[in-house]
Amino acid sequence: MAAAKEACENSHVPHFQAPSGAAVLTTDGRVFQGATVENVNHSLCICAERVAIFNAVSHGAAQIERMAVTAPEVYEHDMRGLMPCGACREVMKEFCTEDAEIIVDRLGEFTVYALLREAYQF
Repeated sequence: MAAAKEACENSHVPHFQAPSGAAVLTTDGRVFQGATVENVNHSLCICAERVAIFNAVSHGAAQIERMAVTAPEVYEHDMRGLMPCGACREVMKEFCTEDAEIIVDRLGEFTVYALLREAYQF
């Protein structure tokens, strides 16, 4: 989670002002980080989760076994809390192990999800 919080500091969020950070642990023991990067065209924004995964893949990581995601802000529009979006979950399914853990920190409250076993409980 510390690596995710560190990554969050590099978020580029001038439009929606919703910074988030992610870090992934690969099966070979490496950690890769990612931060949210916004664009004025919302469809061109990329979430911290995908940045972290793509960073790992671009450095030769085979699979991801754990991901930490954090956001320091309360999102009034998201009553469920901080959750990876559908695009991020699709990418996670491609590159994470079947029993990968997704650890979500929203304002100090941690929730752990099993990606594939509980895919529809996100």
